[in-house]
Amino acid sequence: MDRRRALTTPDEQERAIHDYTPKDFVGVLRRPGLAVIAEMKQRTPSMGVLTEEYRPTDLARAYSDGGAAAISVLTHMAGFGGRPEHLAVARIATDLPILRKDFITDPYEIGEARAAGADAVLLIVAALPGAALRRLLAVVRSRGLSALVEVHTLDEANAAVDAGAPVIGVNHRDLRTFEVDLGLTEKLRPAIPDSVLMVSESGIRTVGDARRMREAGADAVLVGEMLMRAADPVACLRELASIK
Repeated sequence: MDRRRALTTPDEQERAIHDYTPKDFVGVLRRPGLAVIAEMKQRTPSMGVLTEEYRPTDLARAYSDGGAAAISVLTHMAGFGGRPEHLAVARIATDLPILRKDFITDPYEIGEARAAGADAVLLIVAALPGAALRRLLAVVRSRGLSALVEVHTLDEANAAVDAGAPVIGVNHRDLRTFEVDLGLTEKLRPAIPDSVLMVSESGIRTVGDARRMREAGADAVLVGEMLMRAADPVACLRELASIK
């Protein structure tokens, strides 16, 4: 974090922020049918390397062609091989809303995301105890961005709702053990008001899995590994995006 602050001064960050008007991340998730947030990442802690040739520009174009509602870009280096620059180059290649996927705990990272061209950021309830979630949600709003607030338990879902999260992501993967429970969307759906958009995340490896999420009440799915491993990610995305 200190190194990144040294590379980009607050004045430089502010100039970049004023040069870009964020797109409506929440709005695209409200479209009819199942919205697909297509994720790009080079590797994961649980699955290892997903692709040796990681080209964010090409992926952003393919995801746009395939009918994604939005794009998620991993910018966390450890375990994922991501960098904030990946988001910046994806921004140039697509007009779709972009989510910065990272372990964000500092307001600086929200400004950094905005300056790179992000339209939304991920906030993980487990990493933001007490009033920290509310504080960062306020920063997100002040920057004109949207937030995808990620939960894994009922208590976290309740905390996200209480904090006023407009979009809640149910992460099927336990970040401590990496175990996946696709049933979490079904278990946590009753805790999430209809006025709040729900995104199902992690472990969605087939079109059947995505249909199951839709039937459970998900407004959107966030899919990464399935697309990164697909021989034809455009065709794969089109099939996912056709789910009503």
